[in-house]
Amino acid sequence: MIDRGELLRKLVLHGARLSLLAPLAGRLLGGIGAILMLHRINDDTPCGIGVNRHLTVTPSFLDAVLTEVRRMGFVFVSMDEAVDRLKSRSSRERFVAITADDGYRDNLTEALPVLERHGAPITIHVAPALTEGKVLLWWDLLEEIVSTRDVLYLSMPEGPAVFECDTPTARFRANTEIHNYLTERVAEEDQVQVVRSLARSCGIDPMVAGHAALMNWDELRRIAAHPLVTIGAHSVHHYNLRRLTQEKVMRELLDARAIIEMELGLTPRHMAYPYGYESAVGRREVELAREAGYASAVTTRHGLLQAEHAAHLQALPRISVNGRYQLVAHIGTMLSGITIPIANRGQRVVTV
Repeated sequence: MIDRGELLRKLVLHGARLSLLAPLAGRLLGGIGAILMLHRINDDTPCGIGVNRHLTVTPSFLDAVLTEVRRMGFVFVSMDEAVDRLKSRSSRERFVAITADDGYRDNLTEALPVLERHGAPITIHVAPALTEGKVLLWWDLLEEIVSTRDVLYLSMPEGPAVFECDTPTARFRANTEIHNYLTERVAEEDQVQVVRSLARSCGIDPMVAGHAALMNWDELRRIAAHPLVTIGAHSVHHYNLRRLTQEKVMRELLDARAIIEMELGLTPRHMAYPYGYESAVGRREVELAREAGYASAVTTRHGLLQAEHAAHLQALPRISVNGRYQLVAHIGTMLSGITIPIANRGQRVVTV
């Protein structure tokens, strides 16, 4: 199955690199720093149909990326220092802060040794309900379900729906259609129950799939004690905040901090919006994150840090270290800034 969006993005990255415009763009668009976004870091062979492979990079690729970042003249900083530098504008050094979302176990076992070799701090954003198994990595579970069946039956309000899954193309289509149904028509609070029921109807234990990949509280306490690690919040339930009422959004933001503080004995100062794209975070969510007292909040929107972001600390963009683009040259191209206006309708300063 050809992912046309992925193919187009790769063509843009290759074209920008081979055009030799990236060095020029760096002087015009490079900004003052960047925030890298990670999820999983391991050598596991991708399973299923590959719809979630963007979430995983290998430790060797992470090591190569950090080596390239340093070669390009960036210094590694924590999110605390990144915020301080944005506020004060006291240093002309270009800097990189590293973040990881969800709290995967391989952040401890695989990523941390790489980070130690480079002296690179990381902020890990934790969603307590994911940690405790109260909600699931339903996007992973859905991929497993679709990958192991030739046909799926799903109850919808208008009646039963049948999804053929007997070819790679059919599986990809089924995954996309069910994913869209869950994210557009099912309430955030009900998504897990729909996927859990679907898994059980297929003989799959929903608690085994995905959740085992996450750190528990003991492991989070262990990694939180490391001098390179900062723990941030990722809401409580990893819901799309834009689909919730204002009151529920504030509860997600405040309760995440309270639970993490109770479990780990530290107060998160930084957060990442779940999903983080345009339909998941807007101006309302940014203002609520500011009201909740977070010193910074990051999206998943593609962008570098500019001096102007000092006024948008709760709407900071990131550069995805993406499993679909494991070529070090791509990271260098993105850090040059040449891809930012292409991805953001001409915008240089990316917020919401």
